[in-house]
Amino acid sequence: QVQLVESGGGLVQTGGSLRLSCAVSAMSFNSYAMAWFRQAPGKEREFVAAISWIHNSYYKDSMKGRFTISRDNAKNTVYLQMNSLKPEDTAVYYCAAKLVPLDYSGGYSNLSYNYRGQGTQVTVSS
Repeated sequence: QVQLVESGGGLVQTGGSLRLSCAVSAMSFNSYAMAWFRQAPGKEREFVAAISWIHNSYYKDSMKGRFTISRDNAKNTVYLQMNSLKPEDTAVYYCAAKLVPLDYSGGYSNLSYNYRGQGTQVTVSS
């Protein structure tokens, strides 16, 4: 059973920063593609960023330059550094995981991630 636990959310002012963490309990963490999604009230879940086991990163266009995804394979943890936060970034942020072959070369934004954490609330005040 794969478990994901997010932390690091909170209340921040416009322009501020937060770093989210997602601790993953899984054998062979290296074999998992990892991603962050978010969901704001009344809106659909939205892809934010993803990272491969060899640290290739992928972002939704509107997040590029402000958000950075990273992973520490030794700590079974994935991070999302969020800078220059805006009120429209307010949402519950979830991390997600998908076991993929080491030679996987498909997309990451539309991958069917089958494990997800409970989420952490990020609120950006104006």
